Amino acid sequence: MAKRVPVLIVGGGPVGLSLAGDLGWRGIDTVLVEARDGSVFQPKMDMVGIRTMEFCRRWGIVDDVESAGYNRAQVQDCAWVTNLNGFEFGREAFAAPQDERSPAQSPQHRERCPQNFFDPVLTRFANSTGHADIRYRTRLLSFVDHGDHVTATVEARETGEVYDIDADYLVGTDGGDSTVRTALDIAMSGDGALTYTSNAIIRCTGLPSLHTTAPAYRYIFIGPEGTWATLVAIDGRDQWRFSLIGDGTQREISEEEMRTAIVRAVGREFDFEILSMLPWVRRQLVADNYRKGRVFIAGDAAHLTSPTGGFGMNTGILDAVNLSWKLAARLQGWGGEELLDSYELEQRPVAVRNITEAGDNLKRMLEPRLTTPDQRIFAPDDTPETRAARKAFGDHYTEMMKREWHSIGIHLGYVYDGSPVIVPDGTPLPAMQVSSYAPSARPGSRAPHVWLDASRSILDEFGPGFVLLRFDPSADSAPLQAAADRAGVPLRVVDIDDPVASELYERALVLVRPDGQVSWRGDTMVEDPDALLTRVSGRREHALVLQ
Repeated sequence: MAKRVPVLIVGGGPVGLSLAGDLGWRGIDTVLVEARDGSVFQPKMDMVGIRTMEFCRRWGIVDDVESAGYNRAQVQDCAWVTNLNGFEFGREAFAAPQDERSPAQSPQHRERCPQNFFDPVLTRFANSTGHADIRYRTRLLSFVDHGDHVTATVEARETGEVYDIDADYLVGTDGGDSTVRTALDIAMSGDGALTYTSNAIIRCTGLPSLHTTAPAYRYIFIGPEGTWATLVAIDGRDQWRFSLIGDGTQREISEEEMRTAIVRAVGREFDFEILSMLPWVRRQLVADNYRKGRVFIAGDAAHLTSPTGGFGMNTGILDAVNLSWKLAARLQGWGGEELLDSYELEQRPVAVRNITEAGDNLKRMLEPRLTTPDQRIFAPDDTPETRAARKAFGDHYTEMMKREWHSIGIHLGYVYDGSPVIVPDGTPLPAMQVSSYAPSARPGSRAPHVWLDASRSILDEFGPGFVLLRFDPSADSAPLQAAADRAGVPLRVVDIDDPVASELYERALVLVRPDGQVSWRGDTMVEDPDALLTRVSGRREHALVLQ
């Protein structure tokens, strides 16, 4: 007999687990099916971005992320070298996670937490809500969208049992080879093969003592042929991820070839163990649609990106939070169908921007392949001319790569411009920035952070429902509260007596929606607060045009 659930999630990586957790945090029951057993042998990500850490803050799991297992004393420098016992061209210095401080624009900072550490944190969070039923070693076989619900047929791999799950909605977070996206016949646009790359997770105790280069989190190896490999401190202790970067030609890398490449990168023979190898294709693709009927896709199922910049998973978790509150609103009866339509309209442009930036980061990293560096920089001598050539190359590469290392504008500066559930205020769209971020409360933007006291951010006021921030106590909020009560829309009015926040938000009244984005602002309440609420809650049949 079919079992009914509000939301069925297919795929148990960080995006699926975040969706289950956020929906559970909002009181919505989910079933998550994952074909694997939950183990991660090849972490696909290792950087939890600043916006994702803000979500972790609202979920109450920041301490869990910080204590998940990565060595937080590991220096986070990025360095570009001939090999670890050769010459260093330059580096970008970053503090160890334990020493990093949050920027002025956020109560959090990015965190180093590879997927093999982060997934268990998210699993515990989802389970802690009491609303998530996570079923590992369970794979999706097929599904049917009946119009008023979805029936999915799944198989428990350990027992072979095949059974149906009825769900109000289905979300595919099942990766780049998404079964859900394929079944929906959704095409992807972009470049399907930027490079063919092979990763190896290696174990070597005391690797830093075996080379002359100063410690770093990431090393980029540049030879006469150009940029050819990277090495990343995947746990900050004795495990490293070595990536042998190919080109557009697919070929199989043997373990012997991988070992030879690793020895070349270190610059000497040494003892190490290859724990696993994984060939993969670096892609730059975005799905043409994020939804068909009652079925949605998110994360890598919706967009595939080069990891240069660390945008992939973080864009996916933004998908999850954006979709989560909208599904919750629809299931709880106060959100309209246009709210679900707005998911693609808001998130797809963000994905296009982010994967484009990541692709440009890759081009910058691989530039030495195209420009052919001055071969004197690889000479074994250390003459003044050779040193000058190395410095010139290193200075150029260091400056060029800063855009990848400093990308707060990508993580915090996204704007849902033109969304049907955002009420514009006539102010111009700010220019997109990458390495800088100017907070703005313009509708469609992330509601800016301000410290209200030593430990409380204004972001901490945002919860499962709408929040009306009132910066002027004389501004009348009662009409909107009454309209929310009539419509069943969760709304809380919060008075903010803080001159810094008032100046930053620029209006007496600012409406922040459940994902922390500004949906409307004004100095006085609109004449028709019912129309405002129907607009921002996506009830097209009732919504009026508001100026």
